[in-house]
Amino acid sequence: MASGLNADTVGPVDVAVIAFDGNHFSGDVAPALRDLQKDGTVRILDLCFIRKAADGSVDVVELGDPEVTELFQQVADVRFDLLSDEDLKTVSDNLPASSSALVLAWENTWAARLGAAVRDSNGQVLMLERIPRESVDEAIEALATA
Repeated sequence: MASGLNADTVGPVDVAVIAFDGNHFSGDVAPALRDLQKDGTVRILDLCFIRKAADGSVDVVELGDPEVTELFQQVADVRFDLLSDEDLKTVSDNLPASSSALVLAWENTWAARLGAAVRDSNGQVLMLERIPRESVDEAIEALATA
């Protein structure tokens, strides 16, 4: 198992599309991702960049392509093809002109042990939902003013 992945022990996997104004990635996200991976919080499984020009033309750059900066090449130590061409087309179709996006798939390695324990106990997740950032901010503000 060269990838280090095992279906019985892999943690939950999330996908995010992070949009940026303009067609240039500064690379500022790479060190944060690398730190999260290095400390065992996540394992980056797949990532790509999508640029959409003002005229609507699209450029997709994936891991392994020469255009991907070394910073991002270092982030993903596993080449696990989770992002399909259809997924990337859907993202690019919904991306505004003159913008770009980082599409990222990661394993929540911090939750792998809990997930295995749930499966071993014949449990199942009935609901999983992410609370929107705005709701969290409002709750923090309400707590601070209480």
